[in-house]
Amino acid sequence: MALIETMTPRQRVLAALSGEAVDRTPVSNPTSVATVELMDLVGSPFPDANRDPEMNARLAATGYTELGFDSIMPYFSIIQESSALGCEMQWEQKDNWPTVRMGNPIWKNHTDVQIPPGFLEHQDSIAITRSIGILKQEFGREVAVIGKTMGPWTLAYHVFGVEPFLLMTIDDPGLTMKTLHKLKEISVLFGQAQIDAGADALTFPDHATGDLVSGEYYNRFLLEIHQEMVDRLDVPLILHICGKTTDRMHYIAQNKMSMFHFDSQNDPQESVDIVDGRIGLVGNINNPVTLYSKDPRAVREEVYRALDAGVNMIAPECAIPLATKLENLIEIPRAVKDWHSDQIDNNGTAK
Repeated sequence: MALIETMTPRQRVLAALSGEAVDRTPVSNPTSVATVELMDLVGSPFPDANRDPEMNARLAATGYTELGFDSIMPYFSIIQESSALGCEMQWEQKDNWPTVRMGNPIWKNHTDVQIPPGFLEHQDSIAITRSIGILKQEFGREVAVIGKTMGPWTLAYHVFGVEPFLLMTIDDPGLTMKTLHKLKEISVLFGQAQIDAGADALTFPDHATGDLVSGEYYNRFLLEIHQEMVDRLDVPLILHICGKTTDRMHYIAQNKMSMFHFDSQNDPQESVDIVDGRIGLVGNINNPVTLYSKDPRAVREEVYRALDAGVNMIAPECAIPLATKLENLIEIPRAVKDWHSDQIDNNGTAK
């Protein structure tokens, strides 16, 4: 029996973020579903779509208009704040991601950390805040608009360099905490600007990944800061950390954020069991293999696996490869709807 939807995409996403009942599991994109094919479709290629508000909004909207997701995410990369802070950038072309040039960090220690005048007026800050305003005006009644503000751990990688910052965490944990507390003010400033522009929720990437640091690092350096972010940014927050994170999910479940956007390296059932309802989960469809190189049938299998486990919102695990096939992305919401239809018997009753 076919599923009857009774909520708008925006209502569905916001209800899920609040832990409330939904008519079906939302399909969200807390990071990016931009592709070269979508860039060509709407005439908004990288790097310009990262820097021009109108082009940014056109590309972001395709996640809803072309793919059928329940949310729109206009911040495609992880470098807007770093550019506005003065980091040296490699903008690339439409088939590659913009990056921070890591060979020449702008800061060396916590005393260097400062928010430059005009940070929010910088081209790469305005690209996001104005895009959110455009999207909110056009789609705000029907679909959730999700912004993104980098956490202090991620910012530290960009402004100090990955190796110098990680060495700091070993050599001087106290100095590391002072540094993170200064950097968090950048997270709050840019996050609040996006809220003021109309963002319904914020993704909060803070890449304390298992590839680089232990789970105890999350508890020691980030848990209290993330709890503070919930108190200071008055919209639902979605934490994002790449990689294997089951060893820190017990701590993540205590951070008071609405959801955790988790990687395909983590088994969905194990992850649901660890967080035990203390935080929602969004993810964790594999990018580099399933979405990029397999077919819709494989995508559907992963979607069903996540839904069977009780994942609260379905999404790619991270920003998707730019050459991802649209048919694989369109299959995600299609599979979600079919899974829910399968749960209804012939009498219209959920199984």
